[in-house]
Amino acid sequence: MIQLTNRQARQFLLLKHGLLGEYQFTGKQGVLDFVRQVGCIQYDPIDVCGKNAELVLQSRIKGFTKNMLAELLYQDRSLVDYPDKNLAIIPVEDWPYFERYRQAARQHAKRYPEMEALIEQVRAHIQNHGALSSDDLKLDGNFTWQSAIHWSSGNNSSRSVLEQMYSTGELIIHHKKGTRKYYDIAGKYIQPNLLNAPEPLEGEHEHHKWRVLRRIGAVGLLWNRAIRCLAEHMGIESGAAQRGFPPTVVRSSHCCCCRGTIEGYTVLPRGGLAAY
Repeated sequence: MIQLTNRQARQFLLLKHGLLGEYQFTGKQGVLDFVRQVGCIQYDPIDVCGKNAELVLQSRIKGFTKNMLAELLYQDRSLVDYPDKNLAIIPVEDWPYFERYRQAARQHAKRYPEMEALIEQVRAHIQNHGALSSDDLKLDGNFTWQSAIHWSSGNNSSRSVLEQMYSTGELIIHHKKGTRKYYDIAGKYIQPNLLNAPEPLEGEHEHHKWRVLRRIGAVGLLWNRAIRCLAEHMGIESGAAQRGFPPTVVRSSHCCCCRGTIEGYTVLPRGGLAAY
């Protein structure tokens, strides 16, 4: 058990997130190192004075520019756009850990049999013309689609088919122009040892434990109470989340509990706020 005051907890979080003292990360390599440390950065297309990912990195990475992130995503392919709680930017080496969500999306596709012919049209178009957006290929369909793994839904057939193929891992985001996403075949850009890797964690319990520890590690401190960000996006029932972390997770050697003025918080000494 660790005893922390509120002041110590605040200092811990600021240091952990690279927001106190000298920069802990520098340049393009620093961007990659930071994302690997926090696990993911949420992508939000809203741009008032910069997109969320850019603002997170600008505040933590010495010498950061937008081009650094774009190069890591769409040239080096060291990072990849994929849902992790919400649409996020994750290290490409984490791709295998999300295989169970891609499997769920493949099962979900059976609810939309009319999509199969449209998917073949997308494959043919990409084969002949390369990366495409929903504006480049108009598909005729009469259905309302809902993603199995994130918030996306609607009755725009072109967008729905591309998003479904993205959910299953057949497509990845090739690049973006503003808020518009362009897709291409994932196998062109993700190495086979990652693309075709089996699910590393076989059991649901082990996977949930990994997700809980990943989220604690990203934030730094999470209390042992209602954890909505875990319940809604990890398949954990809301009632279980309201009761707090599963005891077998809290007792893990990778995390510890704090008490005192911040009693009930769970600490994992790595990561940052970016993924919360």
